[in-house]
Amino acid sequence: MTDVSRLSSRTVYRNAWMSVREDDIRRTDGSVGIYGVVDRPLGVVVVARRPVSGGEEIYLVEQFRYPVGARRWEFPAGTAPDGVTLDAVALAARELREETGLVARSLTHLATIDVAPGFCAQRSAVVLAEELIEGEPDREHEEQDMLGRWWDRSEIAVAIETGEICDAQTMAAWACVISRGSRPV
Repeated sequence: MTDVSRLSSRTVYRNAWMSVREDDIRRTDGSVGIYGVVDRPLGVVVVARRPVSGGEEIYLVEQFRYPVGARRWEFPAGTAPDGVTLDAVALAARELREETGLVARSLTHLATIDVAPGFCAQRSAVVLAEELIEGEPDREHEEQDMLGRWWDRSEIAVAIETGEICDAQTMAAWACVISRGSRPV
């Protein structure tokens, strides 16, 4: 059952990465209102992991996030520009190589998550990247300040507990890895 019906819609802003629309709506009780919605194509969150003696390591990147005015540690993630929708695995391979220089021989789509369903229509695929080959990143201009490093699983747990990692998509992707029983390599 749909709780709300759209009466009309208009785009109020658009750039290469997103658009914002304003929808006139009718609620189930008959009252009318508006919804502002951010539209973005399918995104990906890539969990890159490699075996190490005694366990595994996971790759995270850190960059300045303008909307929150702070640097954030997160899994490599992104969308294709210009509203293009790519297959989740192809997009994951692209984002991983672009942000980290890593090329994965194995990419597994684990889940799809709603990014922020209260105001954003974007969904992101969580993709596990394994059997990695290291190379040079090919970052976009906005990503030039990006840093990256390998983390031990226990470091990630501590960083989430202390708030060092607070990116919602990273935390959701980590929960997907853990809940699906993705065991250490």
